Amino acid sequence: MARRRFAWLGLLPLFSPVADGREWRVQPGTALEQVVADAAPGDTILIERGHYAAHLSIEKPLTLRGVNRPTLSAEGRGDVIRVLSPDVAVEGLIIRDSGIDLNNADAGVFIGRTGTRARVRNCYAVYNLFGIRVEGAEDIEIAGNVVTGKRDLQSAQRGNGIQIYNTRGARILDNHISFVRDGIYVDVSDRAVFRGNRIHHVRYGTHYMNSHHNLWEGNWSYLNRGGLALMEVRDQTVRNNVTWGNTDHGIMLRTIQDSVIEGNIVIGNGKGLFVYDAEYNILRNNLVAENRTGVHLWAGSYHNQVDNNDFIRNEEQIRYVATRDERWGVEGGNYWSNYSGWDRNGDGFGDVQYTANDIVDRLVWRYPYVQLLLHSPAVFSLRLIAQQFPLLRAPSIVDERPRMRPWHTDWRTWIERIGH
Repeated sequence: MARRRFAWLGLLPLFSPVADGREWRVQPGTALEQVVADAAPGDTILIERGHYAAHLSIEKPLTLRGVNRPTLSAEGRGDVIRVLSPDVAVEGLIIRDSGIDLNNADAGVFIGRTGTRARVRNCYAVYNLFGIRVEGAEDIEIAGNVVTGKRDLQSAQRGNGIQIYNTRGARILDNHISFVRDGIYVDVSDRAVFRGNRIHHVRYGTHYMNSHHNLWEGNWSYLNRGGLALMEVRDQTVRNNVTWGNTDHGIMLRTIQDSVIEGNIVIGNGKGLFVYDAEYNILRNNLVAENRTGVHLWAGSYHNQVDNNDFIRNEEQIRYVATRDERWGVEGGNYWSNYSGWDRNGDGFGDVQYTANDIVDRLVWRYPYVQLLLHSPAVFSLRLIAQQFPLLRAPSIVDERPRMRPWHTDWRTWIERIGH
């Protein structure tokens, strides 16, 4: 025991009993790799503030806890920390300077298949290729971290902020992610919770595929190429997220089934909702406002229940590419800011249906210069003729009972809040 207590320069002989083991307190100048090797399963290593060169491989249950946020640096090669044991916790550290080998996916923290129940909390994972990468470990938690990438690299040369692959039961909570390739990359990972994350200045806020039975709730994704990209998934709940200022899309729903998309704020994106090959989903209580296109809907996206949403001041409310009408608002109606109908009986619903697209809209999509004539008598007459002669009418989203007032009475506050 004496050898364990005093063998290493800079290692203070502090062994106070704790619930799961003993404490080691180390100071700058200590060889962290040797301390990790010498500690017993269940021990806690307290790392004092300072700078440590580190390539740690943790192969037993341990807690690494920073005191006043010390810095661990891989000095530009490999991973900083590799977690290869169950029940490892990494807390309160600055973890930086991984290698840049995309083939090896160098990371600030790598959690391997045997890293079940790993915890990475309240760390700064900065200037790493991948911030935190998980492969095969179950029941992990990544919470309260700041993750930024190698900003001097082009986007395609960077890794992802948080990447999880082949996991179950992950909890990705309250992280702040920026300047990586994709903020949160998810593949073949089920029954996970993604809550309270803020993601900006990346390619996709989330790049998410082949994963089922997950919850994406209360996240902000902004100033990216794309906000949320949910692809080839089913049984998702996407609730109360805010996605704004993304150049391509706010929320992408591609090849998605049996999911609920509700209560989201989607403002000022290229496309608010991009919906492709989506069936048997529920879209309700979303605010879709001031996007260039509110909803781009195509590729057989039928049998979705779309109710109680607000579509406000989008340059183009709906771009619908299909061969038949699709009926929305069957249960409760949606609000459309460009609806020009009336409500004679005062029940809050329009007396005539809302038709999203007509033959003029189709002409504009195919020949953009037609926009120059939108307010001309010729175009006005064409719209009237199309209404009178159904053969000229293009397939459209049809809302039988459009709302006369928006569900989101605070929609102006949201637009002012994000600067649009």
